[in-house]
Amino acid sequence: MTAQPLAAASVADPQARWRDLVDRRLPEAARARPDWPVRRDHGFARVLLDNACGGPWRESVCAPAWANMPPERLALATELGEALLSGRADLHLLNRRSLLWRGKERAPPAPDEIVEPGGLLLRRWRRGDDAPFAALNADPAVMAHFPSLRSRAESLNEARAFDRRFEADGFGPWAVEEAGRFVGFVGALRMMRPMPFPDGERPGEGVEIGWRLAREAWGRGIATRAARAALADLFGRCGVPAVVAYTAEGNLASRRVMERLGMRPDGAFAHPAIAADHPLSRHILYRLAARHRPGESA
Repeated sequence: MTAQPLAAASVADPQARWRDLVDRRLPEAARARPDWPVRRDHGFARVLLDNACGGPWRESVCAPAWANMPPERLALATELGEALLSGRADLHLLNRRSLLWRGKERAPPAPDEIVEPGGLLLRRWRRGDDAPFAALNADPAVMAHFPSLRSRAESLNEARAFDRRFEADGFGPWAVEEAGRFVGFVGALRMMRPMPFPDGERPGEGVEIGWRLAREAWGRGIATRAARAALADLFGRCGVPAVVAYTAEGNLASRRVMERLGMRPDGAFAHPAIAADHPLSRHILYRLAARHRPGESA
């Protein structure tokens, strides 16, 4: 059956907008794009939903996706589709990530761990991390600069999506251990949400580094040490030329870590996933190029 144009009254309905995007608008656009690796509605849905979920979407959402997808993920999938239509996203990149997650393509494996002196270990995620990670995400002090706490289910989905990033991109947020105990994560992510700053507008092309540590790991340099190790791997093995980091303006502790890493502030922006009138909306952007990393020659 041929999809009908979306009625004006339905434009504000996220589910109707999504169905019109994948059933009509993207397949129509594909007719003029012989270079696109995906042509049909179900292919576009697979690519967009997998990238919004950080892995095969059916592993975390029951079909039909348009009815059961959490609103924030459906919104991200829709943003990615709009970015494809406007030429701001690379369908080849998004499709390859989806195929890697589904075992249809293969990429060189990422290392299982990075060992740092002093009992610090960056490693891939394990099921044993689920409980301490959920506790970390439910701690109001840890999440003070996020709009809300994470539920246990949200934490589990986030942990699985973090680890799958290594499969798709060769890098991701590492689980961090100190003296054999999980204390949080540090690492890099492709920015899949279009962001309102240079190098952030094209989903999947920019890379950010971030961290989230349990309170007992604060104030002892763990974030800085682990981030330096993650950056060395990112710039070296992965060949990523530059990264960004950003945080809420009032998050002075994270901003100090960014500065210790040699990152430089590059303005402020309103985070697109946070309401404009929310006190955490204003974020500060930092940048670091591989050639400017402390200890590297100019």
